Amino acid sequence: MKNNMQNITIIDSMYKAFEKGDIPIVLGLLDDKVVWNEAEGNAMADGNPYIGPEAVLNGVFARLGEEHEYFNLKEIELHNMYNDKVLATLRYDAKRKSNGALYDAQVAHLWTMKNGKVAAFQQYVDTKQLADAANK
Repeated sequence: MKNNMQNITIIDSMYKAFEKGDIPIVLGLLDDKVVWNEAEGNAMADGNPYIGPEAVLNGVFARLGEEHEYFNLKEIELHNMYNDKVLATLRYDAKRKSNGALYDAQVAHLWTMKNGKVAAFQQYVDTKQLADAANK
């Protein structure tokens, strides 16, 4: 159980760093060979799987910044899972730069931990809502 609580603490610190825009902290919590997958149907899934922190930075985080006036994570709840997994349920609260479209999407993130780092990430999101906002 100690490991599970440590995993929750790590993921919590990752979300807090992301919220503050401290991307170096976020990237530092990723394993060198992290396997990152965006939800199928999400435009950012075109690079799946992103392997390694630099791929996540360039393929996901940089694009989020380029495409959004703001991109916030809210109502984050962390759930302990077996086998070094953490499930996060949350919402994306965002505004697109291209057309000013707003969205408030339901999301789940499944994190797999290994030796105190994120070894894998899987996003689940309302991809229709994201696509509708992008194409508004």
